[in-house]
Amino acid sequence: MTKIDIISGFLGAGKTTFIKKMLQEAFSGEQVVLIENEFGEIGIDGGFLKDSGIEIREMNSGCICCSLVGDFGKSLKEVVDTYHPERILIEPSGVGKLSDVIKAVQDVAEQIDAKLNSFTTMVDVTKCRIYSKNFGEFFSNQIEYAGAVILSRTDKAKQEKMEESVKILREINAKSPIITTPIAELSGEKLLEIMEGCKSLEEELLSEIRCPECGEVHEHGEECGCGHDHHHHHHEEDHAGHGHHHHGEDHEEHEHHHNEVHGEDGHGHHHHGHHHADEIFTSWGKETVRTYTKEEISSILKSLESEEIYGTILRAKGMVAGADGEWIYFDMVPEEHEVRSGSAEYTGRVCVIGSKLNEEKLAELFGL
Repeated sequence: MTKIDIISGFLGAGKTTFIKKMLQEAFSGEQVVLIENEFGEIGIDGGFLKDSGIEIREMNSGCICCSLVGDFGKSLKEVVDTYHPERILIEPSGVGKLSDVIKAVQDVAEQIDAKLNSFTTMVDVTKCRIYSKNFGEFFSNQIEYAGAVILSRTDKAKQEKMEESVKILREINAKSPIITTPIAELSGEKLLEIMEGCKSLEEELLSEIRCPECGEVHEHGEECGCGHDHHHHHHEEDHAGHGHHHHGEDHEEHEHHHNEVHGEDGHGHHHHGHHHADEIFTSWGKETVRTYTKEEISSILKSLESEEIYGTILRAKGMVAGADGEWIYFDMVPEEHEVRSGSAEYTGRVCVIGSKLNEEKLAELFGL
């Protein structure tokens, strides 16, 4: 089965650099065919590709929006039959609609033993506003249909510019991850994981606090009548809970989602740390490009624990960029919190779960 990955984005978005990185770090040792549209120059020199053992195949009829019908399916079939690659990377020209490319691949995929694996759009953070104004639907289509959006030039952009761009992108696509960390700081393997779909922090936390046996919510260290021990485990792996899910499921970071977490009825045993259906838990989550110090995060967690104005906090977790360039991971359960360094995440994310949460005060506390 050949995996097909589409890398979309306007000329100059940084797709060439990204594709090179992925070929070296994520796809090395795989049989890869790169299909580039001949609108403009081939961005990756033949020498590099030859050394990597990669075949180049140019599309043969100009602009991709014209070459998608019929001919495209034929080209794709030919590539699969000739090279039997493990993976095909398609880099359409920035003038085609991503939805058209996705549909064209889906139409032919079943006939040629291939599957659409991911569709990612790259956007230059400094041009986001101009592009959204000038290119209208062509720009918004690439964002709306992206399984993940990668912002390029974020290592040079001011925080305000990044925040403005994320806001524009979020208005078009509320759910897919937006990678704001410079791609040089993330491994190819990590990027692929995000492109293929990653679990939100909120989903991860809710699954950690809900008992798989009785469906109720238990506090740290408490046992329930079902015999399950609910000791909190700190995640050692730095990619903190990136499971896989399908593109388009909710990501908590954009706006606050409210998940009601409550147990099933009929559990009469009530003791400390065992929460029942009459206690409704909500979650508050945000994504952020701002940086913090470990001291700031520790102080935030102490406030969450000790001050009632934020609500009853059951769990808080996040990964944010550190002011010194390191990433800061934090994890809090009542009366216990941990702040440590971790590897780079695709963007800063925080999530708090509890009852009667004061979202305004939480946003203020985190400076968001």
